[in-house]
Parts: sequence; C-alpha cells; structure tokens
Amino acid sequence: MAKWTPDTGVDRMHGLINRTIQCFVRDTYGPQAWDRIALRAGTGITSFESMLVYEDEVTSIFLNACSADLNKPLDGLLEDIGTYLVSHPNTESLRRLLRFGGGDFVEFLQSLDDLPERARLAVSDLELPELELHEYGAVDYRLVCRSPMPGFGHVLVGVLRTMADDYGTLACLDYGEGEGLEEFVEITLFETEYSVGRSFTLGGHIAQPVEGSADDR
Repeated sequence: MAKWTPDTGVDRMHGLINRTIQCFVRDTYGPQAWDRIALRAGTGITSFESMLVYEDEVTSIFLNACSADLNKPLDGLLEDIGTYLVSHPNTESLRRLLRFGGGDFVEFLQSLDDLPERARLAVSDLELPELELHEYGAVDYRLVCRSPMPGFGHVLVGVLRTMADDYGTLACLDYGEGEGLEEFVEITLFETEYSVGRSFTLGGHIAQPVEGSADDR
C-alpha cells in the first residue's frame, strides 16, 4: 500500500487540515474508528486543534494510519476527504464559500485561482495550494495544483466532482501528476445543465465550520 510522505520543503502543517482529517473519520466512520486510528498512529495525539500547527510528519502518520485502518488506498481516501468537505452538513460553510464563487460551474471554476486568498481572509496563516485554471475552449479545462502536500490533487477531484453535482453539471474528471510538486485535474464538461442542482441562496444559514463535528457537541 502506498505511503503518504510530505515534501521536506514544508516544516509544519496547519492544524485545520489535521482537524479536517479527524472530523472526516469521526463523521463518516464514527468515533470508534478515530480512536483506533489515533492508537495505530502512536503519536500520543487523540485530537487536533484547528488553530495550532503540527509537524508535517504527524499528518503523514495519521493519513497512512487512516488508509491502513479503513483499508482504503490513499488516493481514494483523499478524494473522499474532498467530497466530505463540500457535502457533509457539518461543512456547509465551506460549500457556501465555494458557491459564492459563481452562479454556474464554469464561473465556479474560474473563481478557483483566488480561493487561497479568499481562504486567508478567514484564516490568515492558512496556506492552501496554488491553483491555476487553464481553459481549452468552452468545455475543456485543466486545474493545476502546486503544493508541497502530495496528493492534494486527489482532494480537489473529490471537491470538484461534488461541486459539479451541486451545480447540476455532468463532467468528467481525470487526475494527473506534473513535474515536481505539480498535480492537475483534467475537466471536461458534457452538460452544464444536466440536472437540477442543490438549492443555494445568498441569505441562507451558514453552518458551523468543520471543527464543529457532531461528535464534539
């Protein structure tokens, strides 16, 4: 089974990312699964704080422990985390942040270049991967992701697939690896109004962020 290994160019991982992994496991598989994974990881950490920073090795250890305990390949695990981020009721605030990017899926894609900057308005020291969208005509796109966190492109696949459904768009997504730290997602749009998307209003309720897992209340 493949191992997740961070690039040595980054020293610390923001706690919000580790907290997201924890909430994903607990909300999807239950608190007992997280307890098993924390024990398997052997770091002595049983819960993450969103506003703290941790050594990258800790994130690596926990992702590999999740992969082993849940018997799921890392790429599939990371994609599931991406899906969770924009589909679970406890992460509705992130879905709303992304939906503010555009009235349809194409406008949403075109807004992603600015996502890291918008995220820093909420969490000033959160460093998201650099995103760059390339357009090849009206239906073909490539979203390039540059990050010292390997596998973030798989998270993007989960996010993009779920957001396409959210907008009612039929799209094909393919993950790829470029040179160095570069990953990308090839996007082909087949039908932008394939189905009725999920409802969204600007004045709707904004749920608590990912840290507000149901297991913590």
